[in-house]
Formats: sequence, structure tokens, C-alpha cells
Amino acid sequence: MEPSDVIVVGASAGGVEALRDFVRGLPGDIEAAVLVVLHMPPRGVSALPAILGRAGPLPAVAGTSGTVLMPGRIYAAVPDHHLLVADGRIVLSHGPTENGHRPGVDALFRSAAVAWGSRVAGVVLSGSLDDGTAGLSLIRERGGVTAVQDPEEALYRSMPESAITNVPVDLVLPARELGAAMAKLLKARRELPAPAPLSDMDRLEAEIDAGEGISRNGVVAMTEPSGMSCPDCNGGLFSLPGGKRFRCRVGHAWTAEALLVEQSVEVEKALWTALRALQEKQQLASRMYADARTRGDMRLAERYAEQQAEHAESVKVLRKLLVERRSE
Repeated sequence: MEPSDVIVVGASAGGVEALRDFVRGLPGDIEAAVLVVLHMPPRGVSALPAILGRAGPLPAVAGTSGTVLMPGRIYAAVPDHHLLVADGRIVLSHGPTENGHRPGVDALFRSAAVAWGSRVAGVVLSGSLDDGTAGLSLIRERGGVTAVQDPEEALYRSMPESAITNVPVDLVLPARELGAAMAKLLKARRELPAPAPLSDMDRLEAEIDAGEGISRNGVVAMTEPSGMSCPDCNGGLFSLPGGKRFRCRVGHAWTAEALLVEQSVEVEKALWTALRALQEKQQLASRMYADARTRGDMRLAERYAEQQAEHAESVKVLRKLLVERRSE
């Protein structure tokens, strides 16, 4: 039997606790299928299905490609694959990362909005930065239901706050209350709104998430260069409509907030690399100074001594800068 609706749930930092509370509140006779993305490392095996299956009345399984969606089931994302839906089935994709993540929350939300229109309910739970906001916005545009964990109780409030700030949200509740409230709201809907038409960009992004549509260079043809580089592949980033999101030629996606954080990480890595190089130059100058003194060449020794002192001062300044950055 086909599910009446699809509930898509996204979480990141602090998300396991929130997901437990959410699925605990879902009724055992719910007619919707539930799909869950939690940001996770690309290696290893996820214990999420077992955790969610014990937390509430619904059985939970790891998503596998080709699985037909069933009502009253929870399908959890697996490491290093986007969890998507198409034609009433699960699709696992090794498509480009979103904000450095695979599985990505926005990739799941986007695919559900494209495939199920107004029969989608999106839920954003605890997490850092602004993952889920873009996908939840598309769910809203397509006539779906939107829900967010109350930021006041979220372990990490950035994802819920971003969603509330940027998307008209139907429900804002503690995670333990969201499941029951979502099921009640879906059951009470008498008439489904007509989904807004999909833009060419929405379709292209859904294809990219699925690992398709990249060879046509659609991103390049439909957008403008941003003047920034992709942290994943160093290719040029192109500004998506609205100016708050970016994709590169091969499809890696970034929000402005996530890109800013990642660029800060790259800057710090570069500074630590520079510090290492300066320390090595200081050490080498010290060795050359000692060698020149041994050979009695005091003029050369003096030059190496000056270089050693110069590098030592640079090391001191750079180390202080790095420590101050870490304490901000």
C-alpha cells in the first residue's frame, strides 16, 4: 500500500536525542513513510536504524536503493550516500556533497518535494549552521507541511533557528511533541494545495543530487560566477537564485553560512602550514649559522643569525594570531 504522505526529517549535531524524541511521538498506525537523514561520517556502519527502532512504535531500517516506500516505516540514511525518493522508491546516491555532507538534509528534502509535491512534511531538528533551510523552503513552496524543533530545547539551535527565520513554519514544538502533532496535522488535512511548478533550477539540483545532470553544465549555463572557489574541488562557485547558496561546475553545493565557516577552516589550515614552514626555516637558519661559525666565516654566520631572528619573530607573531583565532 502506498503511503498517504512522506515525512522527511533532517538533523545534525545533537540530532540523535532529538530524533529519538520525535519518533517516540509518532503513532503506530501512521499512514505516512518516514525518511531520516542525520549527518554522519562517510566511513563505518550507522546504528541509527536500531536506535530509532527501539525509541518508538515504528520499525526502522537502513535505506536501500529500490526499496518501495511503505506506510508506518522509518527509513534511515546510510553513510556516504544521499537518501532520496523517486517513483515511490528509495534512491541512494553518491552525488556531490552539500555543505560538505553526504547524506545531506537538503538533498532528501528536495527530492521529496519534487516527487511528492504537497504530500510531503519536512521536519528540521537540532544541528549546526543552516542545513535543511533550502529544502524546507522548497517543501513549503510545493504545498507541503513544515515543522521545526523548538530552538530553546535543541542541543544545537542553529538549524532550527535558520529554518524559522527563512521559512513560514507550520509547527514549532519540542521534539517529543512534534511527532504526534505532525501526524495529527497530516490526518486533518482535507484538501491538498496544488504544488507550485518546479523551476528548471529545482529540477537540475534534484538531478545533481541523484548523480545526474552534471555533464550538461547546467549550473554554468543557468547561473553567474560568484568569484569564489569550492572548498571540495577548488573549482569556481556559481551563485544560485537568491544569492545565499552556491554550486560548482561538478555540483558541490554550499550555503553562504557553511561556505564562510569552511573558508575559515581553510584559512586556519593555511596559517598552520605557514607556521610549520617558518619553524623549519628558523631551524635551518640555525644550522647554517652553526656551520658558518665552525668554518670561521663570521660574516655569513651573522647573516644566518639575522635570518634566524627574523623567522623566530614571524613564528611568534603567527602563533599568537592562531591562538587568538582559536579563542574567538
